[in-house]
Amino acid sequence: MAVQPIAPCCAPVVETALSETQAQQLAAAFKVLADPVRLRLFSLVAAAPDGEACACDLVEPLGRSQPTVSHHLSVLVEAGLLIREQRGRWAWFRPVPERLDVLREALGAATATSAT
Repeated sequence: MAVQPIAPCCAPVVETALSETQAQQLAAAFKVLADPVRLRLFSLVAAAPDGEACACDLVEPLGRSQPTVSHHLSVLVEAGLLIREQRGRWAWFRPVPERLDVLREALGAATATSAT
């Protein structure tokens, strides 16, 4: 499942209509997060105390098999929502804040850095 990169290309959808290409790119990114397992995985990584999480620590909280967790992590990485770093035997993941900012801005929501 190859997801096209999300470019900061457009005004919020509440302010102007999206082009077909813009709508396809944003919909693909939202589709990745629309899966409950992936959304939960993303939240576990993003909420990790050090801002990153080892794949080895994500299987138990999800109650899913290691191959299932790995698959969903790969989809999040392909979508540009997580960064994967191999450290020895284990893969570590951290969120890509810029990607979330693009999605927030498209919805007209305040970014994490500008919200007060």
